[in-house]
Amino acid sequence: MKPWRTALVAFVIDAAFVTLFVLIGRRSHGETTSAAGVLDTLWPFLVALVVGWLVTWAWRRPLAIVWPGVPVWLMTVALGMLIRTSAGQGVEPSFIAVAAVVLGAFLVGWRLVALPFARRRRIARTAAAAAVAVDRSVR
Repeated sequence: MKPWRTALVAFVIDAAFVTLFVLIGRRSHGETTSAAGVLDTLWPFLVALVVGWLVTWAWRRPLAIVWPGVPVWLMTVALGMLIRTSAGQGVEPSFIAVAAVVLGAFLVGWRLVALPFARRRRIARTAAAAAVAVDRSVR
C-alpha cells in the first residue's frame, strides 16, 4: 500500500474509533443516536484528533505506537475535553477517566494489532524485491 493510503486508512480508522466511542457513550447513557446529538458529542473529539495528527505529523508513521499513537490518543482526550468545556458541554472526572481508557484502548490498541502485520508485509515485500534483483543480475 502506498504511504499516503496507509496514512489515510489509519486516520479513517482513528476517526471511526472516536465515533464508536461517542456512539457507545451515548447509548450507555440512554441518549438518542440522532445525527445532531452524535455530532454535538463527536465534533470536539474529531477536532482534537485532527490536531493530534497535525502536531505529531502522524501521516509519516501512522501505525507507530509510541510516536504518534500515544500522543494522538492523549491529545484527543485532553484537547477534546478542553473543547467540550469551552463549548459548554459537560466534563466530569469520571467521563475523563473513561474517555482516556476507552480511547487509549481504541487509538493505541488497533495499532498494536496492525503493526506486526504491517512489518510482516514490509519484510515480504523487501524479500520479493531482493529476489527480483538477484534474478535480474543472474540473467
